[in-house]
This record gives sequence, C-alpha cells and structure tokens, in this order.
Amino acid sequence: MRLLTHNLLTCNAKGVTKGFPLKIEATQVETQTTDYNEAFIKNMIPKLEYQVLRNAAKQLDESMSLPEVLTPEMQEDEAILKKIHTALMELVVIEGNLICPESGRKFPIKAGIPNMLLNEDEV
Repeated sequence: MRLLTHNLLTCNAKGVTKGFPLKIEATQVETQTTDYNEAFIKNMIPKLEYQVLRNAAKQLDESMSLPEVLTPEMQEDEAILKKIHTALMELVVIEGNLICPESGRKFPIKAGIPNMLLNEDEV
C-alpha cells in the first residue's frame, strides 16, 4: 500500500465519526522505485492531507525529511516535489495493519493491498 492510498482511506464502520487518519502498523515496508511525474505530484498536493502524509512517511522511514509546512513556494521546488513523490509513491507497506483511530478496528494489509471490507455487524 502506497502512502497515496493511505492518505485517502478512512474507517467507515458503523458508529465511527473520526475514522481518519488510519494508524499504520507496518511489519514489512519496501521502497519501490517509480518514475517521477512532476505534474501528477503537483496535482495531488491540494487533495492530500499533508501532515498525515508527513507523519506516515516519517513513521515508515525515519530518514524521510519532508518540510513541516508546505508553502506555495515549496510546491514549485523540484527537490521538495521529489521528496513528496518518494513518500507518496515509493514507500510501500507490504504487510501490516491499518488501525481505526476511534474504534481500534484493524484492517489487514497483505501483499501491499489493504482489506477495508467491513463485517456485517459493522455496516
């Protein structure tokens, strides 16, 4: 699961009002090289919860150094855009769990795919 995916997922279990951001409990993380696409990153930035991305990236890779705040000027800086690309597209959780911040419900991640299916009693 890429951090791009993580930034878009939420817990929709019955009774949960604050299901975002999901906590990451990673048991296997890989870095998978992907082609850098500046236009894609620039288009995704307004759709992201930047602090969620920054915290998740730091949790998975302590050497990841995204700026604390992303200013409009920084959104034009190619070096910063490449760091955001690395965080969004190249840090991949292979195995682990996503955990609802409100209910504690765990959603497994297997082979890089998060299973967000709810049980009947959770719908």
